[in-house]
Amino acid sequence: MQGKILIIDQLSTNRIVLKVKLAAAFYDVLQAATMAEALEIAQSTDLNLIISALTLPDGSAAELAKALTRLGPTLRIPVMVCDTDIPQHDRLDALGAGVQEIMNRPINEPLLLARVRSLIRAQNTTAEWQMRDDTSRALGFAESASLFEAPTKVQIISRDMLAARDWSAMLRAHTRAKISHSHPDTALRDITPDHQPDVFLIALPADEQKTDASLRLLSSIRATAATRHAGLMVLQPHKDPAIGAYALDLGADDLMTDGFEPTEAAIRIKALIARKRIADRLRDTVRTGIKAAISDPLTGLHNRRYAMPHLARIAEHSIASGRPFAVMLADLDHFKRINDHYGHASGDAVLIETARRLRQNLRAVDLVARIGGEEFLIVMPATSINEARIAASRLCNLMSEHGFVVPGSKTPIAVTISIGLAIGGLLPVGGRFETPDAEHLVQAADKALYAAKNRGRNQFILSRPAA
Repeated sequence: MQGKILIIDQLSTNRIVLKVKLAAAFYDVLQAATMAEALEIAQSTDLNLIISALTLPDGSAAELAKALTRLGPTLRIPVMVCDTDIPQHDRLDALGAGVQEIMNRPINEPLLLARVRSLIRAQNTTAEWQMRDDTSRALGFAESASLFEAPTKVQIISRDMLAARDWSAMLRAHTRAKISHSHPDTALRDITPDHQPDVFLIALPADEQKTDASLRLLSSIRATAATRHAGLMVLQPHKDPAIGAYALDLGADDLMTDGFEPTEAAIRIKALIARKRIADRLRDTVRTGIKAAISDPLTGLHNRRYAMPHLARIAEHSIASGRPFAVMLADLDHFKRINDHYGHASGDAVLIETARRLRQNLRAVDLVARIGGEEFLIVMPATSINEARIAASRLCNLMSEHGFVVPGSKTPIAVTISIGLAIGGLLPVGGRFETPDAEHLVQAADKALYAAKNRGRNQFILSRPAA
């Protein structure tokens, strides 16, 4: 099944007609006759969409949308209204209450199914990000929402620049968003780092021969990194269900089928902006959670959770390319003495500076991770034994040649590091070739590090495969 849809209408014939159309398109369809019954189903069933009559025996579609919002953020179920001869004031009331689409009967089936696909697509995307956000919150990574909201930007794209100017002026009376307008031929060029619209209103031309060129903008905007998450609304100059359905399937988030009406356009734009802000916030929270999960909060380096799988991928690539790579375990010498003598704040300062020196003196492709208290893992792809030796020696010198400025000392303190080095890739061992896996390489580097400590510290030792 493509999704689960609840139809609400006190007339069974209306429900049956819709159910037949939707079931034929492989949707799982439930039915209700009242708002109370619908709310009960919504709380107990995982719905993708609700299609309701404008008026119900115990309420209205507008009241239903408000009730769903009050039940909690997990019930962000899109609501569509299908009814006969819907007055404009009722239409605006419903849209303002949170209803996302309104269709008049008789219903054009291709347009109905395109509307359904579009709404469910948006609902599934939001639900997926919501689930990831819930995981981040459970792991303690979520951050509170920022109190500052940047001004929103709306760009009208139209071949009729005079009409676009008029629409911009009318919209400014209904929204605080910054309104701009551009021609389809220059719309993408007008997007800059300082001007990245939150919503595009693409007005289709009256000349149907030029419609395709305007519709192609939908795909271009979705394919552009700066605008792929923007809201897209298509404005038709007159009803054309086939073109409307095509626009929705190309990726439009919303559709006005009867020309420009400023109040309705403003309501729809406001809904798209709200949806985008929620999606942006969820994406930011998930990205923050992922970063927190794989990063060391003190040094900003990757942690063991990231480092070990990445090392395994480097090992796989090394085997495929036939080029060796280097694995180093680096450990600060006598680090406990620093904490005991100068305090833990000084110890933290040493770790932060060590991370900075390592990062700045290795290649961008090299992995640097903090995998223990004062222990660091360094992986250098496509690196020979001689290159690895030079790099390890250089890192030891970088630590010992210049003192570390710490809060607990008036003068820089001396800090040294010991390194265990192992080489991975296709290696000759006892007359045959072997490919040590990531875990074995780390163990080999750890043994070499132990040897470097025993030999006086402030040096590196190369682990050699057994002959």
